[in-house]
Amino acid sequence: TKDSVQELIGWVLGKAAGTRRHKFHGAGREDVDVRMLGEGRPFVFELENPKVTQVDLAEIEAEINSRNEGRLEVRGLHWTQKSRVRELKEGRFAKEYRALVRCHSSAGDEAIEAAMEEPRYEVAQKTPSRVAHRRADKVRGRWVELMTVERGEGDDLVVVMRTQAGTYVKEAISGEGGMTEPSLAEVLGIDGAECVELDVLAILGEEGEEE
Repeated sequence: TKDSVQELIGWVLGKAAGTRRHKFHGAGREDVDVRMLGEGRPFVFELENPKVTQVDLAEIEAEINSRNEGRLEVRGLHWTQKSRVRELKEGRFAKEYRALVRCHSSAGDEAIEAAMEEPRYEVAQKTPSRVAHRRADKVRGRWVELMTVERGEGDDLVVVMRTQAGTYVKEAISGEGGMTEPSLAEVLGIDGAECVELDVLAILGEEGEEE
């Protein structure tokens, strides 16, 4: 990719600390075309062998935000303990997403109402083809919870959903030809669906509770 969150932060913070070497430890990860909205994603930015340790983090935060207006915003930059890295990397964070879903047929009102009566359901996911080169080929059980299902333009739907850590959300919507069962398309009784836009609205606790 042309830029990364790590690079955009590191260009300012690394320069102030006198090092080009750094690591970004975030609470989970997303595909490159997914936006992180809401209150954002907790992270630790680790500087390797900095030459300068007395830096003004508030000033650096302001510069990061100024340089990346409309693309990236950092809030509450502060020093932390290295143990925080383990908490973030080992944490099992559920997430709340908003998806624009392109449907191959129209979802009926009754099907949407029925889905919302039991909004949390279990899915079985085989490793998606797009990540098969770096993930073990196995079946993973995950929960998905529908929060809202609203109609968009044409047959499109705007779906807010919470998912267990490690859920392949795009495949949970489309089913990827039976690789995820049941898919959102099956739950809503439509011929097929695909996720055309995806935003993260919140990082949550393991069972979907707000943190």
